[in-house]
Amino acid sequence: MLKLAILFLIIALIAGLLGLPNVAAISATISRVLFLIFLVVFIVLLILAFTAA
Repeated sequence: MLKLAILFLIIALIAGLLGLPNVAAISATISRVLFLIFLVVFIVLLILAFTAA
């Protein structure tokens, strides 16, 4: 999931450089959402790992 977030971030940067603001905005939003989902899953798994050990 983190790989997808980085991929969409790179797409957003390239689209921004090429002057495609709509594509850049959508890609940046998707990247932000995927990163937040990754962060939540990571924190939940980290808490579960500490409580199980």
